[in-house]
Formats: sequence, structure tokens, C-alpha cells
Amino acid sequence: MAEQYYLTPERFEELKAELVGLKTRKRIEVAERLKRAKELGDLSENSEYIEAREEQGQVEGRIFELEEMIKNAVLIERGKSDSEVKIGSTVRAVKDGQEFKFTIIGSSEARPEEGLISNESPLGRAFLGKHVGDEATANAPAGEIKYKIIAVE
Repeated sequence: MAEQYYLTPERFEELKAELVGLKTRKRIEVAERLKRAKELGDLSENSEYIEAREEQGQVEGRIFELEEMIKNAVLIERGKSDSEVKIGSTVRAVKDGQEFKFTIIGSSEARPEEGLISNESPLGRAFLGKHVGDEATANAPAGEIKYKIIAVE
């Protein structure tokens, strides 16, 4: 089974736009660079040609990656109030008397410093399926971390 990519609708649209840009504008730019480099002669010692080929490989790799992500995307629905923590939920939790707010999203959009945590991270996995009043325990490099869930949005 193909890997699923959990994406917000906004990120999904960004990836689609990037894919269109790569398939049209960027591919043409790289093809032009390759053409110009070939015209310079001996390809074995032609650094322009070698760089253009490497860029072409990177562009094609990114196109493949984006096509896979888009094909296997699962859109995250935010704002659906439910008592169970799911991907897309915002969780307010308390640890050592301090309140924290986390939004569970897909790994490609995670920014832990902003409270956006991956569903694949230890903390994200600990929250999934829990309810208000439950305790979520995550195994971190520093040891076990326990959060008490006070709200699910």
C-alpha cells in the first residue's frame, strides 16, 4: 500500500502549484541549459552540461515526489469539533502546571516550534485517539513526557 500524506488543503494547493511550475517553466529552463551546454562541445569535461544534468535529475526527482504526495494525499479537515484527537485536531494539554497547544498535522507540514506536530512524532502518536481528561505519554530522548488533555478543538 502506498504511503499516505496528510496535508492541509492549503498545503495541497501549494504542492499542486509547485508541480505545475516544475513541469512547465523549470523543465523548459533546464532543457535550454542542456541544449546550450551541448553546443559547447566535449560533454565529458563540460561543467555546464554536468550541472544541468544534475539539476534535471533533481527537478525530475521532485516532480516524482510531488506526484506521489498529491496522488496519495489525505486532506486534513480542521475545525471539526470532536472529543477524540485526530489528525487536524488542536489539543490543549497541561504538563507540570504549564499549558501547551498543539495541532496534529502531517509530517510534511510539521513545525514543532510553532506547535504544529506530526502525527508520526512520538507526541503526535501519543495524542491520537485520546479524549479530554486522558493522559498522553510520549517517549522522548529525555525520557517519558506526560500531558493531561484539557481540550480538543
